[in-house]
Amino acid sequence: MSSAAPAPADDSTAARLRALLVRAPTAVAFVAGQRFEVVSEEFNHLFGFGDDTDLTGQGTRTVHTTDLAHTALHERAAAAFAAGRPLDEEIEYVKRDGHRFWGRLQATPVHWEHPMAEALWIVEDVTTARAQRLQPTWTAKHDVVTELANRREFERRLTEHVGSRRNEPVSVLWLDVDKFGDVVKDMGAEVGDHFLYGLGQMLISKVRASDLVARLEEDHFAILLPDCDQHYAQIIAEKIRAAVAAYRLRWGLHRTRVKASLGVVQIHATLGTVDAVLGAGALACTEAKAAGGDSVRVFVSAGGFEELAG
Repeated sequence: MSSAAPAPADDSTAARLRALLVRAPTAVAFVAGQRFEVVSEEFNHLFGFGDDTDLTGQGTRTVHTTDLAHTALHERAAAAFAAGRPLDEEIEYVKRDGHRFWGRLQATPVHWEHPMAEALWIVEDVTTARAQRLQPTWTAKHDVVTELANRREFERRLTEHVGSRRNEPVSVLWLDVDKFGDVVKDMGAEVGDHFLYGLGQMLISKVRASDLVARLEEDHFAILLPDCDQHYAQIIAEKIRAAVAAYRLRWGLHRTRVKASLGVVQIHATLGTVDAVLGAGALACTEAKAAGGDSVRVFVSAGGFEELAG
């Protein structure tokens, strides 16, 4: 009995791509010469197209509100690609029925050695999220760059636990990115901001839904851990330290890795104010940096005085 010959590698790759474009819940398109060459099923649905009205083969102008908006996008993408950066921004799009929505476009060349040839587009509907961000109540509580809680909101939430008579333990992590200034110096502020956003999203993925991750300023983050004592907070801090060390910044042709120092503090009676708690966390983090970075230090209270433990 003879077995069927294996499919050529090119055929297998094409079959996988077709399956991905049909089944993946992501709006993906390949664009060349301001024309959609291939689009995913989700991409068609996002813009109100279906099997009998496929966007494949149509000009990219189809999904833009005006000729000016379309031309301006093309120019911005060309400038970004020439600088070795993808394009990542929110754009107002128009569906087939004329309905408008805001989408986040992430566009990158398929081959960076030919940045103006074929590009990959990924579009996500961010209409609701954008509306929330434009609300005064949202902007008052969130950091614009990372979309995490800002310092004011973190301190407000921390106030609910400082001096509380509840028995549940509450801990705080203070995180500084080691030598983040070098990243900004080498790659620029825009790349640095995209890294901070990605880092913030990664931090959220490492904690519970009940925890609060905030960007306090620059490359300083804090994490509020309700119902978490010092022992478990230190375990979480170590997991986060390892996750940051393994994290890769990929932004166009830019690549880098960083590490982080973390301070751990459990709220207790001798830390009676928000400033005292944050100061203890920052002090522990400073000790971690002094030890060479990429490490965790814990602030503890013993015998009426505070000391740092590794």
